[in-house]
Amino acid sequence: MLLFVLIGAVAGWLIGGFLGLVFGAATGYGLGWFMLRLALPVGQAGLEGQYLDVTFAVMGALCKADGRVSQAEIGVAEAYFDKLALSQEQRRVARESFARGKCVGFDLYREVSALRRLLRHNQALLQLFLQVQLSAIAADGRVHEAEHRMMLRVAQALGLSEADVERLEAMLRHSSVGSDVPTAQAREDAYAVLGVSSSASDAEVKRAYRRLMSRYHPDKFAAEGLCERMRAVAEERVLEVRKAYDTVRRQRGMSK
Repeated sequence: MLLFVLIGAVAGWLIGGFLGLVFGAATGYGLGWFMLRLALPVGQAGLEGQYLDVTFAVMGALCKADGRVSQAEIGVAEAYFDKLALSQEQRRVARESFARGKCVGFDLYREVSALRRLLRHNQALLQLFLQVQLSAIAADGRVHEAEHRMMLRVAQALGLSEADVERLEAMLRHSSVGSDVPTAQAREDAYAVLGVSSSASDAEVKRAYRRLMSRYHPDKFAAEGLCERMRAVAEERVLEVRKAYDTVRRQRGMSK
């Protein structure tokens, strides 16, 4: 820290005399503090706070993408307060974050890129983040084209693909259908959720199912400091993967 202050002060003195020295020292202090923050690890409380801030800010931006935020979308955001077990103070901050995301000039790419770095490029956690966002924008019964385009931008900033977005959209459609007599669309969506084609062998289907069940098992996130916050979301993903597998298994006559 002192080194940055000294460098800033000397540079300021050479450029602008006494006033330059003061300004340079202040600038050096600010730069030193910023570099120190980058170097320090993020504690669990800080990680949770930043994660929740970005989650609800991006949710606000996505919900506003079609020009208006519906009451159903607000309802989903509020439901996530309970699902993520937020305190009253965290709910207040989450509402402020949601409102911030709706504002003109909100830098979506910067926020999402920061989250990607924060989660250390953990693909499973990034997928769950995307799952939360899709649940919100689909609350009014469909994903509007503008919302879909923004979702693709979010996925790209997270290092995810269009196929990841399509897989989540398939999961959302499949979750809303009955399991007794699945339609052709439901069967197609079930394969998409598992990430395999309908021409895959039974062994390939089983491997894909087991891989996804392992990837999204709630206990996997304990080391990330977000286990309790994301447990409910991970459990949702596990249930949908299991439902998709059951659809494919029954259609093929496979054993469990």
